[in-house]
Order: sequence, then structure tokens, then C-alpha cells
Amino acid sequence: MFPDPSRLNIKVCGITQPEQAGVLFALGADAVGINLWPKSKRHMPLETAVKSLQTVAAKNALVAVLVNPDDALLAATISSGLFQALQLHGDETPAQVGALMERGVNVIKALQVRDAASLAQIGDYPCTAILLDAYNPGTYGGGGHAFPWELAVRAREMFPQKQILLSGGLTPDNVRQAVEQTHPVAVDVASGVESLPGSKDLMMVARFIAEARGE
Repeated sequence: MFPDPSRLNIKVCGITQPEQAGVLFALGADAVGINLWPKSKRHMPLETAVKSLQTVAAKNALVAVLVNPDDALLAATISSGLFQALQLHGDETPAQVGALMERGVNVIKALQVRDAASLAQIGDYPCTAILLDAYNPGTYGGGGHAFPWELAVRAREMFPQKQILLSGGLTPDNVRQAVEQTHPVAVDVASGVESLPGSKDLMMVARFIAEARGE
């Protein structure tokens, strides 16, 4: 189950090369995110994921990243049986998230945060976990930018029952400090371990994982 609240989890998000998934898990990733949003530069069509990742998904946690999915994509994603969780990055409402949870779907709701007041929305979502990302107006996702980590600390204090995932601008150079300061249930990285969008630099991934775990 991702995330596992008993330890720090590491999620590598946005691969475009299916063959990298197994390597990422071998390096120590706990989950790999597959971006199903067609407008993303890290987009992987659901059909490609289903065709290429069945073997990997049988023993590892894949997370579907979605932005305001229509009913057809949502249904196809769930029925594929490929994903342990849905990570919703759009304008999905608490009611929509709650309806999915009632169906037994694990939901990670991504929220952009820019100040302490923006943390209040965390309490509205009845989801498995909350992913905190940088405020990036006009788009979905933090764009590789960090936000003040003290907001993640504050989020944990305000909502101790919520599992908090930390995202936004994490790299091998700063992830150890981020983990030590915020104590999230998981860290999520995409551009911070890439040579090109969607192509993970495996040496950077290995270093990121080691730094996150304090090795």
C-alpha cells in the first residue's frame, strides 16, 4: 500500500519510458507516478501504461496522476487495475474525492500552497493522503519550484491525522534537509531527477533516494 505510514516513502513521478519503471523500483523507489494528463510533457497514454507495466504493477505501487479527468478516463484508469492510488492535481472537489474513496479507491489529493491560510483546504478532503506542492498560478503542479517548508510543518500540526506528501522543487541536494525539517510520510520528485522531461537520470535517482533516507 502506498503510502506506508510506518516509514518514509519515495515516489518518482512522471516517467515517459516504461522500461525505467522496474529500474526505479530496483533503486529503492516505493512508488512510480504515471502522468495520464494529455497536456503534460510527461504524459503517458493509459493504453501504453496498461500494455507495458502489467508485470511491474503486479509487485510494485504505480500511482495514476490525473488532472480533472473526464468520466471515461477515470473509469478506464480505475478498471485497468494497474494503480494503487489516484493522484488528483486538478480542481476536483471534496465531494468528488469522497465519492471515489467510498468506492474503495485510494486518493492522493495534490494542493498548491502559498501561505498558512491556504492550508485550511486540507481539512476539506476525505482522502488517503495530501500532496503539498508549490503555488504555481495558471497551471497544475508546482513546475519544479519549492515552497516554504515551514508550511508543511504547519500542515502536519494542523492536521495530524492526515498523511502529508512533500513535493515541489526537491532534488538530491535538498531532500535530506526537507525530510529532516518536515517529516512527511513521503517525498515526491519529478524534474529534480531528470536529464530531460520524463527521462529520469538514474544516478540522480539513486542519490536522491540515498539522501532522502539519510544514507
